[in-house]
Amino acid sequence: MRHPFRTLLAGLALAALPALAQDTYKIDPVHSEVSFKVRHLLAKVSGRFTKFSGTIKVDPADYSKSSVEVSIEATSINTDNEGRDKHLKSADFFDVEKFPALTFKSTSVKEVAKGKLEVTGDFTLRGVTKRITFPITNAGTQPGMKPGTVVAGFVDGALTINRNDFGIKYGPGILGDDVAISLNIEAGK
Repeated sequence: MRHPFRTLLAGLALAALPALAQDTYKIDPVHSEVSFKVRHLLAKVSGRFTKFSGTIKVDPADYSKSSVEVSIEATSINTDNEGRDKHLKSADFFDVEKFPALTFKSTSVKEVAKGKLEVTGDFTLRGVTKRITFPITNAGTQPGMKPGTVVAGFVDGALTINRNDFGIKYGPGILGDDVAISLNIEAGK
């Protein structure tokens, strides 16, 4: 007769096997970039966020079992103009006092071509959550700078959001509604 405790342990061990196939990476903010561009009058102004963190779980055998979670500190916005950055942190834009973070949590990851991924998930900005999808290139993995480490690259991620969808309505006619976001991520295992 089988012992119920052994059966339970065996079942738990089998349930954990798919999770063991995933490689878990932590985003390296020093070697990664989350940047944006938006139209101001006739030109485009760019900026970036300098403080962000996240976890990327990759199942190289089945990308649909992969996931991404990212948190960006709104106060880390940097456009290389102190006055503009202060205004962007105000209630007119990011309202960092009320909404200190922008977050993304994936709901699906799909390989659409060799090395090309499509990531869909919930993006939250100023307390508003919208489902977004963006393409990104899986640049692969290689040994890291320290012995025994591995890094992965996810580059050329790009998407456009409408700032009005997230309650940022300041400056109609002066600022463009569309914000182009660019992602280049290096993460350590």
